[in-house]
Amino acid sequence: MSGPDLGPWSASMLVPLFLMWAEMMVAMMLPSAAPMVLTFALVNRRRREQELPYIPTAVFVLGYLAVWTGFSAVAALAQWGLHSAALLSPLMASRSSVLGGTLLIAAGLFQCTPLKHACLRHCRSPLSFLLNDWRDGRAGAWLMGLRHGFYCAGCCGFLMGLLFVAGVMNLWWVGLITLFVLIEKIAPRSWPVGGLAGGILLAWGVLLIVG
Repeated sequence: MSGPDLGPWSASMLVPLFLMWAEMMVAMMLPSAAPMVLTFALVNRRRREQELPYIPTAVFVLGYLAVWTGFSAVAALAQWGLHSAALLSPLMASRSSVLGGTLLIAAGLFQCTPLKHACLRHCRSPLSFLLNDWRDGRAGAWLMGLRHGFYCAGCCGFLMGLLFVAGVMNLWWVGLITLFVLIEKIAPRSWPVGGLAGGILLAWGVLLIVG
């Protein structure tokens, strides 16, 4: 995409939008998936040493990325709809304080839900996930990648919606969300990272709407 376009978008714009989101999701989510991918490679290497069937790590990664590719399609449709409703700025940020505040509040509330904690628990325990959900063969590795991708999307999907708050094209904002996702997954469980972030997002959302 060469630059911001405030005119009406045709349906053909969905293709470059989807490609933009897919590229961005790969760049944002692969760093936080690194502990799981490295653990998968380690377990697989040890299985090969025991003369058990070897599974290329790339198959697992492709299964993981397939989930975020599907997420990218949904995000592209959402952006196309928001643009059509004139709710996005040239930087693809929300023009509406109500929309921006609602996205912040929704993400803040989700930080405290049982679903968030369940998905985050799986993302924080790569070895436990692989030992309990191991599947042999390439199809098994693909399914494991899909399963981990769904857990990751369940953990971080609402956070990705925050890209519309400060701008999809705002690289500082993209980098900040990427860093937070990584910290949340690797931080000790005793650190109240998620709860603290949830409180900040809630307060920010309320202030944005009221202000």
